[in-house]
Amino acid sequence: MEIREVKTGKRDYLSLLLLADEQESMIDRYLDRGRMYVLADPEVKAECVVTEEPGGILEIKNIAVLPEEQRKGYGRRLIGFLLEHYAGLYTALQVGTGDSPATILFYESCGFRRHHRIPNFFTDHYDHPIWEEGVQLVDMIYLRQPLCRENSEK
Repeated sequence: MEIREVKTGKRDYLSLLLLADEQESMIDRYLDRGRMYVLADPEVKAECVVTEEPGGILEIKNIAVLPEEQRKGYGRRLIGFLLEHYAGLYTALQVGTGDSPATILFYESCGFRRHHRIPNFFTDHYDHPIWEEGVQLVDMIYLRQPLCRENSEK
């Protein structure tokens, strides 16, 4: 298994990016300024894009695992990689997601804790309703965890 940074050709992974963010214009808002990583085992199974945000925050803007490869630990491995790779370089690792129970539980199981909410994010910023697990996403839920050297020692 290998995790590598993608510096050119990020749009070559558009079909994977769209699994986590289904509106291409929203992906365009962060893809060029973000750092993209793919996990291959041996073919690409997952990707993530992170951006530097104000206040020393590193934010996961997109993380996706191929549907047939989900529940095999690839998403968790990408998060572990970020925690280790960026330990001590930023104050926290943050992720914003819809208020979907399975997604929130996944992030909480990776050490994230709820931090804040942006009301009506999905209804205000997307040109169509976004549904996950039969529920329309409305608010953006932000979760955060410290990004310090201690994380890399776990």
